[in-house]
Amino acid sequence: MVSCVRSLYFYEKNNMKLFVAGLPNDFDDTDLKEMFELYGDVVSAKFVVDRATGKSKGFAFVDMPNKVEAQETIEALDGASIKNKKIVVKEAEEKPRNYGGRNNNTRFNRW
Repeated sequence: MVSCVRSLYFYEKNNMKLFVAGLPNDFDDTDLKEMFELYGDVVSAKFVVDRATGKSKGFAFVDMPNKVEAQETIEALDGASIKNKKIVVKEAEEKPRNYGGRNNNTRFNRW
């Protein structure tokens, strides 16, 4: 149990999630993963999909287990052109949690 906790801590400390935008419309998760695997190990590569239409929203996230490789990937791919489209690759920012979609003080801010 302790070794599992240590492994998880080590992974979370050393991995990096990347934000990727501007990719061609015909790219899918497999293409994305294969492209990033040229620069290092990839844990996951997922496009964000609109729930209503099922179509890509035009950006994706790639999870790499090695921060050094991830940083080198950012340097290599950020601003690169793929099929005449310039892509953006940067470290993903932590999204603040929105519990329930409401501000707890909304009942007091009606006026």
